[in-house]
Amino acid sequence: MEENTKSSEQVVGEVYQYAANLMVNQNKNSVEVKDALVAKGLSESAAFTIIGNIEDQIVKAKKDRAKKDMLYGALWCIGGTVATAAHIGFIFWGGYSIWRYSVF
Repeated sequence: MEENTKSSEQVVGEVYQYAANLMVNQNKNSVEVKDALVAKGLSESAAFTIIGNIEDQIVKAKKDRAKKDMLYGALWCIGGTVATAAHIGFIFWGGYSIWRYSVF
C-alpha cells in the first residue's frame, strides 16, 4: 500500500498557490483571502504573512512590467522622432506631405 504524504514544502506551495489564485484570478481582497485561509485551518498570523508575501510579488511584477513598457515607449518615441527628422516619407508628416506630393 502506497502512503500518500506531502512534504511541508509541497503543502506551503499549495497554500501559496491557493491564496494567489484567490487574489489574482478571482479578484479577492486581502480580507477575503485571509478569511479563506483561516477557514482552511491556518492561523491569522500565517495568513497575513502569506498575503503580504503575495502582495509584494504582485507589486514587484507590476513595477517590472511598467519599466518594460517605459523602455518600449521610449524606443518607439526615439525611432519615430528619428524617422520624422530624416524626412523618409509622408507617413510621418501627415497631411502636409500628402499635399506636397499631390501638387508635384
